[in-house]
Amino acid sequence: MCAHHSAQEKMNMTAAQAIVECMKRETINQVFCVPGESYLPVLDALYDEPTIRVISTRHEGGAAFMAEGYAKAALKPGVVLATRGVGATNLSIGVHTAYQDSTPMVVFLGQVHSKFRGREGFQEVDLDQFFKPISKWAVEVKDPERIPEIVQRAFRIAKSGRPGPVIVSLPEDILPVEREMSFGPVIQRPKPAPSETETNQVKQLLANATSPLIIAGGGIKLAKAEELLVGFAERFTIPVMTAFRRHDVFPNNHPMYAGHLGLGTSKKILQLVQDADVILALGTRLSEVTTQDYTLINNDQKLIHIDIEHDIIGKVYPPCLGIISDLYEALEMLQRIKVMPSWSVWAGKCNATYREVSDIPPSEDDVINKHIIHMLANKLPKESLLTNDAGNFAGWLHAFYPFTEKHTYVGPTSGAMGYGMPAALGAKLAYPSKIVVSLSGDGGFMMTVQELETAVRESIPIIALVFNNNMYGTIRMHQEIHYPKRVMATDLGTVSFVDLAVSIGAVGYQVDSLSQFESALDQALMSQKPTVIEIRTDKEQISVSSTITQLRNR
Repeated sequence: MCAHHSAQEKMNMTAAQAIVECMKRETINQVFCVPGESYLPVLDALYDEPTIRVISTRHEGGAAFMAEGYAKAALKPGVVLATRGVGATNLSIGVHTAYQDSTPMVVFLGQVHSKFRGREGFQEVDLDQFFKPISKWAVEVKDPERIPEIVQRAFRIAKSGRPGPVIVSLPEDILPVEREMSFGPVIQRPKPAPSETETNQVKQLLANATSPLIIAGGGIKLAKAEELLVGFAERFTIPVMTAFRRHDVFPNNHPMYAGHLGLGTSKKILQLVQDADVILALGTRLSEVTTQDYTLINNDQKLIHIDIEHDIIGKVYPPCLGIISDLYEALEMLQRIKVMPSWSVWAGKCNATYREVSDIPPSEDDVINKHIIHMLANKLPKESLLTNDAGNFAGWLHAFYPFTEKHTYVGPTSGAMGYGMPAALGAKLAYPSKIVVSLSGDGGFMMTVQELETAVRESIPIIALVFNNNMYGTIRMHQEIHYPKRVMATDLGTVSFVDLAVSIGAVGYQVDSLSQFESALDQALMSQKPTVIEIRTDKEQISVSSTITQLRNR
């Protein structure tokens, strides 16, 4: 079905203006960039478009992370603009994140003049070939008249099937050229549904099950099917686990919740997966982390894999039944099947196991990290949105923070460092009324710390928590496991994140105790300014489960 502009329309305008017109038709209202001379005509066209806010960032990597975080939260494409090879390669980390995280993104890159291509022109990179392995589609526009066709196709590809990033390379000489532009309709995202035969096959597999389990991924969020998943789990008493960093697709306080599959997942929860006889993988690619290095599911289990992208089905595990479907459509169909559940004891065991390993109140002996997660859970409004960087500090978040509402978590399944704070800025722009909190280690935070100035300049009030142990903690952990006591390249210097924050107009706090953190958090929640809370942590407590000494002794 066509949306918005339904008829074929022709208009005289420049190629740059046609790009902005395509954005308008896609209801894009946020664009992230670092300005560059190679695409100045596009910036000039945006000057005349009041419905699109342009966020100029300090680094292309930060711009890409903001766009990715915005897209994850808003469930619409994030748009990034950058210049030629130098800007393009800087933002490639965000493109890779969008690719692994199935996030819709459209990236417009200025390119050298068409006459200079192939001569190693200034900042020349063969952009479509460079990005091809980490994007859904990468294309260079050769004819200005084809801008509407190609850009509209770019948005369609980014949104359809398994979402992802699309790269559009724009030689600088085509952008100011005026032509009669022909615009097609904006197409809604296709939503395939299971066939009646497939639905009956699911029914048969469940009818013969004794311990079924759901693994739910980002496809649930993409399809806006969270409520349907809850209804399906309740109707058939099937426990639900969430895939890596997809915590918020199912309420963690629900009696059918059975835990999160990710880094550091309790062995007791992993055992539940291995004890299941039928696994319904819903909207998940069954990634390396979710499946614990592809070891979690065995050949004796019956796997029902439902995903909107045909390439995902059987990519890791050959399913007993593979169904290509939008998850909203699939769950609507599956609600209608008639199966009498006989596994209520199993479902109760799964939830009890999850509560046993996660509902552990912090004690005086616990490190400050756990106390802080517990305090966040008690103090933040339930609809608050959390983002996180890569690092061991996230283990406490994964293990002990209960995500009870949908659209409350944005995290990189790609494991990219530097993600947390810029993604929080994007998420805050998507949900201005939500409190948005980012969690980072000192290593990751420093990789994109310059975007704190973007937050100040653009008045984006997020709260950034920085767990500072003066080292690259995750790598140090692996170093101590494989090469104990041979510390190399993982220690970092001292940085005053408070002084850094204050120097660019943000609010800063440094805390060493829970009472200090509580005071800082209370003030941050009342403030409408970007705030950094630096939490000084002990190097020795390297992860949720181990100290450095314990790793060395093993």
